[in-house]
Amino acid sequence: MGGKIPEEVIEQIRRSIDIVDVVGDHVQLKKQGRNYFGLCPFHGENTPSFSVSPDKQIYHCFGCGAGGNAFSFLMDIDGLSFTEAVTKLAGKVGIQVEQTNNSEAKEQQPSNRMIEAHELLKKFYHHLLVNTKEGQEAYDYLLQRGFTDEFIKRFEIGYTINSWDFAVKFLTKRGFNLEEMEKCGLLIKKDDGNEYFDRFRNRIMFPIHDLQGRTIAFSGRILGEGQPKYLNSPETPIFLKSKTIYNFHAAKKAIRKQEQVLLFEGYADVIAAVGAECENSVATMGTSLTVEQAKIIRRNVESVIICYDGDGAGIEATVKAASILQEAGCHVQVAPLPDGYDPDQYIQEFGALKFRQSVIENSLTYTSFKLRYLKRGKDLQNEAERMHYIDSALKEVNTLTKAVEKEHYLRQLSDEFSISLSALKEQELQINKVQKQKKDNAQGNRNNIARKLYTQTQLLPSYQKAERFLLAYMLRDATVSLRVQNAVQGKFNVDLHQALANHLYAFYEEGHEADLSVFVQYISDKELTRLVSELAMIPLQEELTEQVFNDYLFEILSKKSAHDEIQMKKQEQIEAERSKDYRKAAMIAKEILEMTKTLKKRSL
Repeated sequence: MGGKIPEEVIEQIRRSIDIVDVVGDHVQLKKQGRNYFGLCPFHGENTPSFSVSPDKQIYHCFGCGAGGNAFSFLMDIDGLSFTEAVTKLAGKVGIQVEQTNNSEAKEQQPSNRMIEAHELLKKFYHHLLVNTKEGQEAYDYLLQRGFTDEFIKRFEIGYTINSWDFAVKFLTKRGFNLEEMEKCGLLIKKDDGNEYFDRFRNRIMFPIHDLQGRTIAFSGRILGEGQPKYLNSPETPIFLKSKTIYNFHAAKKAIRKQEQVLLFEGYADVIAAVGAECENSVATMGTSLTVEQAKIIRRNVESVIICYDGDGAGIEATVKAASILQEAGCHVQVAPLPDGYDPDQYIQEFGALKFRQSVIENSLTYTSFKLRYLKRGKDLQNEAERMHYIDSALKEVNTLTKAVEKEHYLRQLSDEFSISLSALKEQELQINKVQKQKKDNAQGNRNNIARKLYTQTQLLPSYQKAERFLLAYMLRDATVSLRVQNAVQGKFNVDLHQALANHLYAFYEEGHEADLSVFVQYISDKELTRLVSELAMIPLQEELTEQVFNDYLFEILSKKSAHDEIQMKKQEQIEAERSKDYRKAAMIAKEILEMTKTLKKRSL
């Protein structure tokens, strides 16, 4: 199951981790009663149906049915193998895992070596910057830009000398495969295809980390004149820009504490903002926000403040990013900057306090920002342009779902343009009807898409309910499982229930104690894992009384007995038809019909 990782090591890791912490790295969780709830990361939803149980160390989604333990969560959310998930969690709790020699480990070795190379170069680049004569000019430049020693160290900023083969020699000496280093963006292959040279030369180096804090790429700013001014690592097997958010690994704690994230366009803005005591700052690597990045943000927090550049391109990028974030379920605000300023420049010129008070704390609701945006370039003294703006503004207000918000912005429009509130409401209502009609007629409307729904227990026949409740008790108590094994054996009516019962019989016979997290790993079957996580969330009485236990048995066995009797009658009917005794066959068919009706009534 875990390759060559010893079972005792896997067990040590499992007992050392808390599933709330593991899931919490990917999902914003809030405690409700004994469990934690959040938005499911495996399917789109607006109402939290994803539950994590710290007592049972499992998770379950009541919407899509996903479930399992900490290992299976990482396997599903990050696309990892079991061995990779175990190794990753081992690192999280500081447990040493020996390298396996199986094919799975060999397949993963290149990416591990790529990360190792980035980590080593990051440390050496930092050393060159702060401790050597070669890095002095770069170090002085950073100090002039307002960087402190603390922030140079905190963001692990470095410097690479003006050499064509510094990294080549450094990596070769440490046994790295140069072809592999070219694939991860550190080197470039010469045209003749036989030699390599450094991608980064004479640049101040800003390391880029993945969500777990591992170095996966660099962004290098040239020292002095030259082009390009900024040079970033290309996309590689370990660096996908669409799924990378700068500083997210370091800002995660502050984001959760403040329940809000500040989103910038580039790493320089983030570093300046953190220096201005905005610890919850992240950036999109200077590229447009992607759907994948928005989903990562939403898993961790709902509230987002966008602070992009104050020029036209920054405003357009803000509109686009806000739309993607809202689609992901985020509550968006915008902190606009004066035209011509980026966050880094604003902080340098006006200081940290003014940035926090006048920009961040004075942020606009997205609707207020959008109404400002819709005015750009319009001459509102011109009647036609004014009417066009009002129509656009009403369409924007129509997207709001809260009546109070709609009333607020309609009153603003009424006051601004001296138009009666009733007239604006009437036109907004007309827009609403048109938009609703378009939505209803749209091809592929999400409301018309068939979805697999969670099966509510109360909709099931009584014998299925009995089997589910009995299995739920069996999952929590080996004694109950033994009693069921003696009384029921293989007489569960639902095949999936029988399969789960068989696994439980074997699990307890091997000497395991009742432990849901261990059992989930034991069965290693997706469908059964989902069933286990679902049954584990059923609220049960502390004690299974003798009366309730016998009632469950009666429902299960009587259904099985009646089902067997019907099958025997069907066989008799076939024999009568073969003997051409059609009268007898008809009488048996009538009996079968009555027995089926009785069975259905009893199951309700």
